[in-house]
Amino acid sequence: MTRNQWFLIENKKDYQKATERYEQIREAVKGTSEHKEKLLLAFLIGQYEKTLWDLPELDPIELIKIRMEDFGYKPIDLANEYGDKGTVSKVLNYKKPLSLSMIRIFSKMLNIPSDSLTKEYRII
Repeated sequence: MTRNQWFLIENKKDYQKATERYEQIREAVKGTSEHKEKLLLAFLIGQYEKTLWDLPELDPIELIKIRMEDFGYKPIDLANEYGDKGTVSKVLNYKKPLSLSMIRIFSKMLNIPSDSLTKEYRII
């Protein structure tokens, strides 16, 4: 097995390579070398994305929706990670606030800083 050696992401080509690899190992089992690689890639990708753009001042739900679109995720993908389709639907429709566990899961899954998901927003 060839092991990738990762460095700081400095250009679009490196970014694309890193995100493709991240998607390949996204489901890696905790404690494995692929899981460690996944954590490293998530960090490197996040650092590179910070240099490209600052996240807009949006409420957490709009930010989640934008990142879902960036990654090609549907609400069911979030529900599969969180474990409750109904609650995810209520959150995305501003009927229920984000829980701490959702913030942790969605922050990792969508590469959003958790503090961006803790901002207050209006529940309808």
